[in-house]
Amino acid sequence: MASVSEMYDVGWEEMRDKLRKWREDNRRNSEQIVEVGEELISEHASKLGDDIWIIYEQVMIAALDCSRDDLALTCLQELRKQFPDSHRVKRLAGMRLEALERYEEANKHYDAILQDDPTNTAARKRKIAILKAQGKSTEAIRELNEYLEQFVGDQEAWHELSELYINEHDYGKAAFCLEELMMTNPHNHLYCEQYAEVKYTQGGLENMELSRKYFAQALRLNNRNMRALFGLYMSASHIASSPKVSAKVKKDNIKYAAWAATQINRAYKLAGRGTKETKYSVKAVEEMLESMQITMS
Repeated sequence: MASVSEMYDVGWEEMRDKLRKWREDNRRNSEQIVEVGEELISEHASKLGDDIWIIYEQVMIAALDCSRDDLALTCLQELRKQFPDSHRVKRLAGMRLEALERYEEANKHYDAILQDDPTNTAARKRKIAILKAQGKSTEAIRELNEYLEQFVGDQEAWHELSELYINEHDYGKAAFCLEELMMTNPHNHLYCEQYAEVKYTQGGLENMELSRKYFAQALRLNNRNMRALFGLYMSASHIASSPKVSAKVKKDNIKYAAWAATQINRAYKLAGRGTKETKYSVKAVEEMLESMQITMS
């Protein structure tokens, strides 16, 4: 099989720069990282200088995602030789044990890290990840709440907690977590969209109106967010069909739904540019809109 450098006619410097770009962009394209990284560390390790250590870490995490324990172990062994007492390397060793479903051993690694450094957030998060992997949602939620009492600004933890509450169908608490996220990052369209979805799921006219408003806000922040566009259409349609709303509210929400319907239809047409598959997609959307008695302009 041809190597990466032969297939794409690239040198080791370009491969190194590609890995660096993926790190900076926080990309989790694990298969590509393994493909490029494995060749880079096996053929050009001596040329990489100090970059080799961060590349070993990057490739190891990707290898765990791809069930390549052989490659992950190779990277881990090199890191252990260079940094025998590093908490970061111990955490990577724990992650490998997690991938092998050896959870008790992994927890021992994290407990050892926390004994030396009780404020090590990465080790605490890994212990919570183990609870989640074992299906112990109640314990994971409890641990995350305790963690957030100490590290209230951790957005990743708030988001993870919201997901756990959603899985447990506790939508009120999930909404609270997303409200915390929107307070600290009001320009994140995904948080607005997810909050709108939770309010829509909770149901009731008041929640539905909030849902429509936050779907609209998500679209203001990112007009390409198709989930938010469909959400706006669905929430506005639901409000318009409610017998509890006034004639004006009904008229306004029919207008909002019709606008969203037009944008959905247009997006399908632009995406496919006349392909057979897109014609079927557009037809499906039009039938859906007709069934809801929404008129497109």
